[in-house]
Amino acid sequence: MKEIEDIIQSWKKAQEAGKKTALATVVHVEGSSYRRPGARMLVTEDGELTGAISGGCLEGDALRKALLAISQQQNKLVTYDTTDEDDIQFGVQLGCNGIVHILFEPIDPAITNHPVALLEKAMSTGKETVIVTLFSLAAYDGIQPGTCLLHANGVVHSSLANPVWEKVTGNDIQEVLHTNTSLLREYKLDENITSGLIELVKPPVSLIIVGAGNDALPLVKMANTLGWHTTIVDGRPGHANRQRFPDARYIITGKPAVAMEQIRPGAQTAFVLMTHNYNYDKSMLQLLLGQPYDYIGVLGPGRKLERMLKELEEETGIAVTDAMLSNIYGPTGLDIGSETAEEIALSIMAEIKMVLSARVGNSLRDKKGSIHQHEQYLLQHPKATNPTTDPVSCTITEQLSNNNTSTV
Repeated sequence: MKEIEDIIQSWKKAQEAGKKTALATVVHVEGSSYRRPGARMLVTEDGELTGAISGGCLEGDALRKALLAISQQQNKLVTYDTTDEDDIQFGVQLGCNGIVHILFEPIDPAITNHPVALLEKAMSTGKETVIVTLFSLAAYDGIQPGTCLLHANGVVHSSLANPVWEKVTGNDIQEVLHTNTSLLREYKLDENITSGLIELVKPPVSLIIVGAGNDALPLVKMANTLGWHTTIVDGRPGHANRQRFPDARYIITGKPAVAMEQIRPGAQTAFVLMTHNYNYDKSMLQLLLGQPYDYIGVLGPGRKLERMLKELEEETGIAVTDAMLSNIYGPTGLDIGSETAEEIALSIMAEIKMVLSARVGNSLRDKKGSIHQHEQYLLQHPKATNPTTDPVSCTITEQLSNNNTSTV
């Protein structure tokens, strides 16, 4: 979710500078693509880009389309077709072999629930939310409602004048929250067919690092790069301070019980115990046992964790069950041959990401099927007429919402 947070910050800076902006959103993908539906990029009128809708191959032309949307103050749906077999020979060598539908929306700050405002509200909840983006593949020259509805904590925020859409999408929003998977749906209303990206938006990962030693430094830096919100916890004020950890969101000093009262877990929370103080880590582990956090990592050999658990059972009478152990990872990290503090941090980050994504951490070359977890599709209407292709000049063809086509 770092991308969304970056977009929000860039939009605020653009507003302060008096710049107009547009939001580009990948709303649908057919075949393979570098980014999946929900990928976004903010474009300012002077060409500044934040976020990404591809691996860099579409951004240049997307800038042009975004500027057109800003100029006309009208949402535009653009389709990029990279399936031409001669792509590598004649084209810009995207190699994606897919069709990508991107919606461009000029941002009007006078509208209360404009697209970026909805994204900001989603991020501020600290919980999972659902954003609805409506678009029309059946009628490119029709109305493109865009990013228009947010369901957050049971409250609906909408920019639509017609409240019927809250009812129409209600069941699908609940399904997304239940299955933890975004949906693509098709709706027929007043004889018009509209597609909807019903998108699950997760809050940033909360990483609680218990330990302010030197080996925590690269862990905080890597987490910050990914946009994770880090908290440093330690009993040593000389180690846990802003000078050593300028990128940490929160720094807490004190004994484990006192620190736990101040920790702010999120919807996705991971703990890593790495103080190198056996008793401190054991006390913190006692507080975490049986708690529904996504990941609890313990640095050090497996026998250290076994000893901790045995002593906790003997000292407290706690019966450590398999359910309690299901979210404890000790030794923390993936087996990638890490030796240095930076390599160990990479190993820990990779394992946390694997757990949060419910993946297995194998090499992608051994993976059967698609790399990405695809959205659930239910788009059954006839596709819009594919634009013509000029394979000699280029293999990217596009169809605009005004029903014109052009070639890049």
